[in-house]
Amino acid sequence: MRRSVADKARKLVKTTTSNRSLSSNSASHRPSPLPRFPLSPPPASSSNSSPLSQFALRFLTSLPSPSSDSMAPPPSSSLTVDTLNPKVLKCEYAVRGEIVTLAQQLQQELLENPGSHPFHEILYCNIGNPQSLGQQPITFFREVLALCDHPAILDKSETQGLFSADAIERAWQILDQIPGRATGAYSHSQGIKGLRDTIAAGIEARDGFPADPNDIFLTDGASPAVHMMMQLLTRSEEDGILCPIPQYPLYSASIALHGGTLVPYYLNEATGWGLEIPELKKQLEAAKSKGITVRSLVVINPGNPTGQVLAEDNQRGIVEFCKEEGLVLLADEVYQENIYVPDKKFHSFKKISRTMGYGDKDISLVSFQSVSKGYYGECGKRGGYMEVTGFSPEIREQIYKVASVNLCSNISGQILASLVMSPPKVGDESYESYSAEKDGILSSLSRRAKTLEDAFNSLEGITCNKAEGAMYLFPSIHLPQKAIKAAEAAKTAPDAFYCRRLLNATGIVVVPGSGFGQVPGTWHFRCTILPQEDKIPAVVSRLTDFHKGFMDEFRN
Repeated sequence: MRRSVADKARKLVKTTTSNRSLSSNSASHRPSPLPRFPLSPPPASSSNSSPLSQFALRFLTSLPSPSSDSMAPPPSSSLTVDTLNPKVLKCEYAVRGEIVTLAQQLQQELLENPGSHPFHEILYCNIGNPQSLGQQPITFFREVLALCDHPAILDKSETQGLFSADAIERAWQILDQIPGRATGAYSHSQGIKGLRDTIAAGIEARDGFPADPNDIFLTDGASPAVHMMMQLLTRSEEDGILCPIPQYPLYSASIALHGGTLVPYYLNEATGWGLEIPELKKQLEAAKSKGITVRSLVVINPGNPTGQVLAEDNQRGIVEFCKEEGLVLLADEVYQENIYVPDKKFHSFKKISRTMGYGDKDISLVSFQSVSKGYYGECGKRGGYMEVTGFSPEIREQIYKVASVNLCSNISGQILASLVMSPPKVGDESYESYSAEKDGILSSLSRRAKTLEDAFNSLEGITCNKAEGAMYLFPSIHLPQKAIKAAEAAKTAPDAFYCRRLLNATGIVVVPGSGFGQVPGTWHFRCTILPQEDKIPAVVSRLTDFHKGFMDEFRN
């Protein structure tokens, strides 16, 4: 870069000097020879040099000689993988890991050379990203967002015919709550106060117990909120976080990044991925015996990757356990709208604790919610919140300080979070269309879950628990010993070996269970239920054919 600039400067001075010389000899019409360019050009005369050429000459005199050491190639960087933060190296995130990288390579190959693989498209069943697989956004939500982002059209007559009356009214209400009515401006670090009021009212309507807007921290999805709490709770590797196994790898990754220790408790696959209190106590005592101070308990309900929905009595036992042991309860409740069985219903842990008579002085509780899941699936908008209860004012001050470091979450996500907790109501113009969109998405997800569940259970060596909620199935696969040995020869985990072979043969992307954690000696994979309903038969057909061929190839 520096050499290129120097070359340009030299050319500029040559041109300027040449032009002056030609001008002074114009009477004889004899062009002057271009001057030889010394390595260190003489100072330019102020009387006959342009400011630009003077600058160029000053720049050149500041340059070192081409023979100086500074013109040699710069030394190689001292930064290597080995010198990176070891916490980053320890961190892993399987849902966008090796299998997905391979899938993206195959997708590019299909684009450049159609017909180069035995499938014509990649089906991403690795991550809960509904709109990437064709799910349409909720019309009312997007109308309000559009109007808030471009309020100039609110007063135009054409808007009345393009947008529903309640979307227009809601946009005005929201804009009145935003200082300067500017969605491109920073907000309060906890989020816009009026939107937090709306969310608190939605939580109160859901649970039947009061909610304080000052307990709400709006975040860019649930993930930053989880990171924030892990950062606050973790002092060293001697601090532990009780996490379910299998777990969503956000938790193992964030614990690793912040230097803590994941204390696993195993969900019982035989009882539909049940969370058993004796298992919690066992793992807590084991951690204590190793000198680990357990600070909190993570519960994911509905479950990810396991899809179970906790029963109320089970939740009460969990609350009691946290109260007795003085643990912060971190409740991942982002799938609260995704319930597919009639005998189960979502109950927030805050509601459960309040029905037990416990208040802020009895238990510290953080609930995470996101606009990425549910029936709305607005992953790219990055909206969410955490409700923080049962913490002293001094701790709350520290939580606010950490939130303020990031200034604020994005305003579109904040607006969406308020809409999710306060959708159209009976009597609103958009209510019927909103309800039809919501019910259509959730009923379709339920049918897809059942179809995939039945398909998995029909395959040799695969068992799959019922998908009660969330967006995933986590089938167990009993691999032949020959396949396990082949995986060992390939220096990969057996479930990763299976998933890679599945991808190469069918274009279906699933995540190995080893990326979520599993009981040693068992193998699983996580598959979303998100491909559009008309593509589910193709998923089933491709997977069935592959699995039969795989088992035949590796049969003992």
